[in-house]
Amino acid sequence: MSQFDDELGLEPIEPGILPLDAWHRAHGARMVEFAGYMMPVQFEGILAEHLWTRESAGLFDVSHMGQLYLSAAEGAEVDLDAAIEAALPIDLATLKTGSVRYSLLLDEAGGILDDLMVTRWNTGFYLVVNGATKWDDIGTLREYLPDAVNLNHLDENALLALQGPKAAEALARLVEGDVALADLKFMKGASFKLGGVDVWISRSGYTGEDGFEIALPGEAAATIADLLCAEPEVKPIGLGARDSLRLEAGLPLYGHDMTPAQGAVESGLIFGVNKRRRSEGGFPGAARVQKDLAEGTARTRVGLVLEGRMAAREGAKVFAGAHEVGVVTSGGFAPSLKQPIAMAYVDAGSAAVGTALEIEMRGKRLNASVVPMPFVPNRYYR
Repeated sequence: MSQFDDELGLEPIEPGILPLDAWHRAHGARMVEFAGYMMPVQFEGILAEHLWTRESAGLFDVSHMGQLYLSAAEGAEVDLDAAIEAALPIDLATLKTGSVRYSLLLDEAGGILDDLMVTRWNTGFYLVVNGATKWDDIGTLREYLPDAVNLNHLDENALLALQGPKAAEALARLVEGDVALADLKFMKGASFKLGGVDVWISRSGYTGEDGFEIALPGEAAATIADLLCAEPEVKPIGLGARDSLRLEAGLPLYGHDMTPAQGAVESGLIFGVNKRRRSEGGFPGAARVQKDLAEGTARTRVGLVLEGRMAAREGAKVFAGAHEVGVVTSGGFAPSLKQPIAMAYVDAGSAAVGTALEIEMRGKRLNASVVPMPFVPNRYYR
């Protein structure tokens, strides 16, 4: 198990091989185990890759993510929307074809099992779930969904993310489709031809920048990666910069900033439970969501900016004077801000913006203050 795996709390397993494994190695990537696969942690260096993505366009391999397609079984009489709403706290009545929406998979007690993206695509729904949880997610969804709903794991697909302010400029030169790429707004998707390959492209990502996610056949992944990286704006980017970018964007990482111990309200992810569903319920964990909305929660997820240069790491205790009030769930040095930042769960009484706190690291107390998230303004194309 690599140090990177250890920091992310992963169990040692025999790593799998993704479609771009050889491509990454040929481009000088340092490979590590992550979510059960060998993946690139960096190419040129985390700092350089982070700043390149903020300034230009970075290509990320996210093929470890689970790609699922839910559809009605042939000849089955089933209300597919209703069946999925019984499993997820999403309002599908307001989700149009080609639209993407963030949602949560909750357990019966309201704890977060995963966060995911749901797209209405063709006659069914395309889901992207986290790589480390995808097998458990498939089992949970299969338990909740009736037999009349097919759940297909698109395990032969690859998934690429092209992120950054120049991503649209680079990608627009290469795609053909009935929809102009420029007409795609944030959280919208459509089918395109890219290098002669049929792909699904959504204007989405997890860096806080404008960008796209590209679902494509695994056998075409290396060809498409070459095509994209031939554009002057595009370079390959590894997991290290992906983590620092999402932290600056205030985006939680499953297994760290959200787990079954947290619910939608305290994690600040209540937007993943759509408005109608909050009042109507009818999904796993609805009672906890409604209770937390009505009564509040003891702790909440906040952003912290630290003084000095030392970064806080996951598990570090947070103090208000002599009183322990929380714990850090993600932390690191923010290249865009040139200072350390963190996310933590703290007692509700210590969560107000501007609250002065301390973080204990290596026997020292680091001064910190609560700030709004995102740490770096999002630049989604709306």
